[in-house]
Amino acid sequence: MLYLSTRGDPGRKHFCEILLEGLAPDGGLYLPERYPQVDSSTLARWRQVFNQGAPGGYAALAFEVLSLYIDDIPAADLRALCEKTYTEAVYGTPQIVPLKKLEDPSAGSGQAGFYLEALSNGPTLAFKDMAMQLLGNLFEYELARRGEELNILGATSGDTGSAAEYAMRGKRGVRVFMLSPHGRMSPFQQAQMFSLMDQNIHNIAIEGVFDDCQDIVKNVSNDLAFKREHKIGTVNSINWARLLAQVVYYFAGYFQATTHDTERVSFTVPSGNFGNVCAGHVARQMGLPIDRLVVATNENDVLDEFFRTGVYRVRISADTHETSSPSMDISKASNFERFVFDLLGRDGARVKTLFGDAVARDGRFDLSADPAFADAATRYGFRSGKSTHENRLETIRDVFKRHGVMIDTHTADGVKVAREHLQAGVPMIVLETALPIKFAETIVEALGQQPHRPPQFEGIEDLPKRVRVMPASTAAVQAFVAEHCVRA
Repeated sequence: MLYLSTRGDPGRKHFCEILLEGLAPDGGLYLPERYPQVDSSTLARWRQVFNQGAPGGYAALAFEVLSLYIDDIPAADLRALCEKTYTEAVYGTPQIVPLKKLEDPSAGSGQAGFYLEALSNGPTLAFKDMAMQLLGNLFEYELARRGEELNILGATSGDTGSAAEYAMRGKRGVRVFMLSPHGRMSPFQQAQMFSLMDQNIHNIAIEGVFDDCQDIVKNVSNDLAFKREHKIGTVNSINWARLLAQVVYYFAGYFQATTHDTERVSFTVPSGNFGNVCAGHVARQMGLPIDRLVVATNENDVLDEFFRTGVYRVRISADTHETSSPSMDISKASNFERFVFDLLGRDGARVKTLFGDAVARDGRFDLSADPAFADAATRYGFRSGKSTHENRLETIRDVFKRHGVMIDTHTADGVKVAREHLQAGVPMIVLETALPIKFAETIVEALGQQPHRPPQFEGIEDLPKRVRVMPASTAAVQAFVAEHCVRA
């Protein structure tokens, strides 16, 4: 399996090359030359693999999916990496991603099932752990095989940072430099990151919004000389390996919600940067019987606007709302480029014109008059909707009252939008994104009570913190990285 850039770079690379690289040299994102096709017999076999029971069902499924995309890691080693990553000890449950059924009276008797897929049982209580734990093990494996080191530069709006740091802390040959928007994460999210004292972990709080952090990461990645000299890699969802790991739980959710391989399901995904739902797009392109992929946004609705109108319009920092679902406070969905590449028939030159030129120059592009835009819904199954703070409060209260289940703010965005897209006879699976404790202030506002706090996180907000505050400057971040690479 070889990988190409969304912007037309003619070079083709193997998985382990792009694992450590992040962005392509031309500024594009990597995708496989083709999506491996999963037929009905393979689906049936994978269902048996997943349902073989603990230990190992999810890990075995992960090996099956990843094997279709990774041919430069020996099969025995790849299987061992999956088995090391996806364990009950790490995720607290033998199913790893169990479904929780929420019967929704508003859907009527024709609704086939309304589910939450629990993706937040990992070390940092957020769905990012599902991929990041594997990424940490892949990095350590490949760097040891090469005898090299890697300096990871990432940006987070809340959950990516802690998931990356917990996955990489203590890993041989890896340093992490994580950018976050200063003062714009929840106290719990900040504490998870800033309380880590591991010498290979560096937290940088940028005076700006998430998009400023993300722009700096992209600027550094596009500075090829600096990137090569300092061995810069990424863990954001621009890294194909992370997105690939997320594809697995779409298959796992499907197998739990259905009994036959001809049944269709829909997924609703709270989304800001488009990485999580892009993994669903990949699963659907492989042949997983997904009917709809519903994108749920908060007030920062750049994705909802595109799927409604065909206009992709980046917001400036001043127009990026600070919301109670802060991990989605994103106005520039970097992973969206992968979907547009497929939408436009994999025309790399045109994608470069849109993302490399039009967005950079005008902050927008318009596909509303392009015949391909209709394919987003008809061919690729995308729908969308948005949720506000009042919607979140109402949904959190409703789910708790009806089902006795406490959900976080981002999952509430997903549940609200999912209810608007239910179809008779088609199960709807909402991807849970985090545990409520990460956003306790809003939970208290909605329910008047504190969410459950796992014992290992008691008093985390009071721990000493290690973080550097910086202006939104690429040069300042590069100087910091260079200095700490020399010291290490």
